[in-house]
Amino acid sequence: MEKVRIFLADWQVLFREGIHFTLSGEEDFEVIGEATDNEEALNLIEKNPPEVAIFNANRGKPSGIDITRRIKQNLPSVVIILIIDNYNDEQLFSAIKSGASACLSKEMSPDELMDTIRKVAQGEYPISGALLKPEIASRVIDEFEASSLISEEVDNLLSRLLPAEAEILHHIAGETPVEEITKALGISEQAIRHHLDLILTKLVANDHSREVIEAAQSNLPSIISKAKRGGRPAAEYITKDEFTEFKQTVTERLKSFLGELG
Repeated sequence: MEKVRIFLADWQVLFREGIHFTLSGEEDFEVIGEATDNEEALNLIEKNPPEVAIFNANRGKPSGIDITRRIKQNLPSVVIILIIDNYNDEQLFSAIKSGASACLSKEMSPDELMDTIRKVAQGEYPISGALLKPEIASRVIDEFEASSLISEEVDNLLSRLLPAEAEILHHIAGETPVEEITKALGISEQAIRHHLDLILTKLVANDHSREVIEAAQSNLPSIISKAKRGGRPAAEYITKDEFTEFKQTVTERLKSFLGELG
């Protein structure tokens, strides 16, 4: 039997050792490394990637959420489970956008943890179930509306919600039970969950892309200054032509980035 290789990172040693002890009793799991510090964990994971990495979402600098973004950008095959100390919608939404496949509280049971690991190792996204919460669905709608405004400036490269996906989210945000949504839209609950998985994928991709765009915009003057081979000294302003050229460069980089995500 091929074992699921797992890496553990948490600031609480006893909690981490408890997880290790729980997983060591399962024939299909193998813990290949542990760390208290997130930067150390990232270095170890890059040298020897596991199938599944478990991080604390809140603690450490960078946080587990930040580390998740970096791992998903550089090692997309590694799936992440985030453990939240104080489980709330704000933390949950940040975990969703980071690219984590699942999110658990520290009050989870051993069976819940093991079941979640097996699901994410098989390519499932238990975290997409969080989109069934009205508060989270409402946040997702707002996020896509904000992305649509940015997308217009980069040749519509960011993903948008399809009409069916938007309708599902609006029903959930309005606290409509899933059973009523299936009747109203004439689709199965399985179809709704499939749509939620697709929405999750788009949300994560957009969040990563927006980081690229915002980072590029914040460094616009210095990037253009470095790119110039003559003319005036370090630019105190930029021309319309320079901005257009810069925008095209960012667009091409973003296309390449999105292609890697796909």
